Amino acid sequence: MVPQRFTRVQAALRQAGLDALLVTHPPNVRYLTGLQASAGVAVVTTQTCLLVVDFRYATSARTLAAYHPGLEVEVAEGSIDTAVAAAIRRLGVRRAGIEAEHLSVSRFHRLGSALADGQLQPADSPVVMSTERFVERMRAVKDSVEVEVLREAGRRISAVARNLRQWVGPGVSELDAAAAVDAAMRAAGFERPAFETIVASGPNGALPHARPTGRIIAEGDGVVLDFGGVYDGYCVDLTRTLQIGSTPAGFRHLFEAVREAQAAALGTVKPGAFPADIDGAARGVLAARGLGEAFGHGTGHGLGLEVHEEPRISKLAPAGEPVVAGMVFTIEPGAYVAGVGGVRIEDDVLVTPTGCELLTDVAVEL
Repeated sequence: MVPQRFTRVQAALRQAGLDALLVTHPPNVRYLTGLQASAGVAVVTTQTCLLVVDFRYATSARTLAAYHPGLEVEVAEGSIDTAVAAAIRRLGVRRAGIEAEHLSVSRFHRLGSALADGQLQPADSPVVMSTERFVERMRAVKDSVEVEVLREAGRRISAVARNLRQWVGPGVSELDAAAAVDAAMRAAGFERPAFETIVASGPNGALPHARPTGRIIAEGDGVVLDFGGVYDGYCVDLTRTLQIGSTPAGFRHLFEAVREAQAAALGTVKPGAFPADIDGAARGVLAARGLGEAFGHGTGHGLGLEVHEEPRISKLAPAGEPVVAGMVFTIEPGAYVAGVGGVRIEDDVLVTPTGCELLTDVAVEL
């Protein structure tokens, strides 16, 4: 458990008028307690943090607690949610927040029933209230430890990307190219892929999230390669578009427009900039090049314990929430035209007090 993270949650609880927050989303549980698990609930109150797990994670949780005196552990004998409900009553919690985005309706009802169990009157039960983005807002701003992990991950994925042409060329299938990239990522020290590697050649490049197929890469193809890795728990993500052989004029137009769009977006990244404006910088370039309709996704997404987290760099981003120093996210405009192909260029950036730092540093060239 990182003390600063715990105290930030406590302060937010007081501000929201809550006695406790039930943290059920595994990445949020890990962020607050250090536990890497597929099940477990952190009950964070204004005074303590109780980690409720089942038998599978008992040893791991107790090991964490030995190094973090403020962290208490309870191993549920039956249902974790039943144990959580009992703990809430035992701790005297009257108003508990839940992570509405991550808690299913059925689980919410089970928790409510467990809280009401044995109560003479429904009014005697603790009140469970919906919360949104409670921990996610905190995770969006990385601390110094997280920044160093992401810097190192950026260096490692960049080293892999410099060798892409070793694995992508005429006669190679998309599936084989993707497998070679995955093997190189593993050799570079990544724990696992952050998502399924994309290798989209020729007409498949016009599909923004194409999956690799048995298609054989040929001379004249453009190839979009989008891959990511998890390093010490943290995700990085990089995309480059390569041209195999001579470059058709239409494809070069796409590439130059996307490269200019990415540069425009990068130039706007600094504390106080709004995500919609960063997105608009890229979108404006593509629109001026006649490619406005060819760019249908957002310009970027946050990186951290998940490969898609806050902030969202999009025209749909919440208004009034500028980026701040310590945020890490991608800048990845793209243009996709049926019959021509697609181009996407993606890098990872850290917002600094004066602007931004590129965490990936691979040359952008056909």
